[in-house]
Amino acid sequence: MTTRLLLLVAVLSSSIAGCSPQSDTRTAEVTGLDANFERDKLVIVANDGTRLDFDVYLAMDFEQQRRGLMFIRDLPERTGMLFVYKEEAIHSMWMKNTYIPLDIVFARSDGSVSSVIQDTEPQSLRSLQSIEPVSFVLELNAGVTRRYNIGSKSRLIWSPTAD
Repeated sequence: MTTRLLLLVAVLSSSIAGCSPQSDTRTAEVTGLDANFERDKLVIVANDGTRLDFDVYLAMDFEQQRRGLMFIRDLPERTGMLFVYKEEAIHSMWMKNTYIPLDIVFARSDGSVSSVIQDTEPQSLRSLQSIEPVSFVLELNAGVTRRYNIGSKSRLIWSPTAD
């Protein structure tokens, strides 16, 4: 009887574990981004001239820009979010409901980098703004700008795909 009971518990445990609703958080979150944002390719020419390819989610309208990377818990190394503004202006970001630290790259309309804020504090309500009017804001995983030498001598190269 004890052997049967142990066998039954073992079978039930493995069945429950196999049917568990656990999912790969990254997949679920990237799917959430995929449902709300278009994706495109972005080239960054680093300070030393190295060309780097990134996949970016595009935040083109107010609602997308308001959402940004909120609630995301994992982002692949060469993936980010590019905020595209119609007019150059002083743009500010905050980390409300953003669970991962980010590097924020502010770029002028010609793609030249104006400034970079590294290692932002998750969930902070502190305003992080550009030092001059910019047309683009790029959010990347914290540490990416340091690892790839992305700074004030860098340039973002992005051409929107025609509809």
